[in-house]
Amino acid sequence: MHPILSTVLQRLALGLLTLFFVSVIIFSSIEFLPGDFTQAVLGQTATEETVAAFRRELGLDQPAYVRYFDWIGALAQGDLGTSFSGRASSGVDRSRAVVDLVGPRLENTLFLATMTAIIAVPLALTLGILAALYRGTVFDRVINAVTLTTISMPEFLVAYVLILFLASLNPIFPSLANITVDTPFWERVYRCALPSLTLTLVIVAHMMRMTRAAIINLLASPYIEMARLKGLSPRKVILTHALPNAWAPIANVVAFNLAYLVVGVVVVEVVFVYPGVGQLMVDAVTTRDIPVVQACALIFAATYIVLNLIADVISIVTNPRLLHPR
Repeated sequence: MHPILSTVLQRLALGLLTLFFVSVIIFSSIEFLPGDFTQAVLGQTATEETVAAFRRELGLDQPAYVRYFDWIGALAQGDLGTSFSGRASSGVDRSRAVVDLVGPRLENTLFLATMTAIIAVPLALTLGILAALYRGTVFDRVINAVTLTTISMPEFLVAYVLILFLASLNPIFPSLANITVDTPFWERVYRCALPSLTLTLVIVAHMMRMTRAAIINLLASPYIEMARLKGLSPRKVILTHALPNAWAPIANVVAFNLAYLVVGVVVVEVVFVYPGVGQLMVDAVTTRDIPVVQACALIFAATYIVLNLIADVISIVTNPRLLHPR
């Protein structure tokens, strides 16, 4: 078997094993959440018999390991389960399938992540190349200071600062990203401007600094010195000779930050009341809707693992020497 294919299969197997352990952690963590869905629905005045009957109806009377393997077995067949939301103490069942709840929210989250990636990736690469091209200048120092400041601030603080200056003091963008299925495309882009800008400011620093460091590291190479001796301009040296050989670490960090875009949107979605998976997960935790919490957490974990696997594959394909380190 080809070494690259063998390594990719090993990483894939490791990713599946990691996802299994993550599912155990997710299930165990939810078990330790305070409160109980049946008690919250029925109220404190409900009798023990009523609570027990309701728990039996939801399957919560089964041992934890039985419920875990039932969940994993259904998940392997593509069944995310049924939401507890809509269950009433009167016996009326208006609950919906988890996939029906998560599907539209996941589409919104992916839209926000894609919009941010389209802005952040070219911006980070451009700033990184310019910072390497003008290394040590005022421009380089200012860009590094600004990006380090934004990456050091938590997402909610960046979000509130943007709301203050771009929605409150200067009403340029809406402070709430309340979109629906019927919202036109450009209206959706307009309403997602502040959440997207928040995520961009948070992730652009890492990609920019990696691009700058990778290019500067290559500028001391002999073939770069030869290109300079030939009289090539610094811009052509970086774009034509340095940048193509720096793609491996840059692509790796870009894929890593794209994984963060999907996983790290929870706080941003809550701040801007954006109807994504993160907001759905927070609401489900509040109402103790266990199937929805499990599905959202597993989607985040699977997305993070898959995108990191893609980053590893990109690194291996673009730099096969990683297979045979000295």
